[in-house]
Amino acid sequence: MKDNDLNKAFEEAVARVNAHTEPFPADTLLKLYAYYKKATNNYSKPSSKKPIINAFKTNALFQAKNVSEDEAKRMYIDLVKNYFLYRM
Repeated sequence: MKDNDLNKAFEEAVARVNAHTEPFPADTLLKLYAYYKKATNNYSKPSSKKPIINAFKTNALFQAKNVSEDEAKRMYIDLVKNYFLYRM
């Protein structure tokens, strides 16, 4: 997938997640969080008001530490596709 195609597919996947009104399972949400942060090179600390949520987010980021930006975009896209495919 070319960079422009990858970026477009990633943006579409992000928009689909943002438009979804039902809650995601916690494990899916944490993966989406980690892949999004890696894909966008956002290395700011988790900022939840609850320390336990920050711990889970930090752990998710740690698990994705060796994932490149493009790989994170692909993983995010695949996770979104599979989530919506299998939730019907």
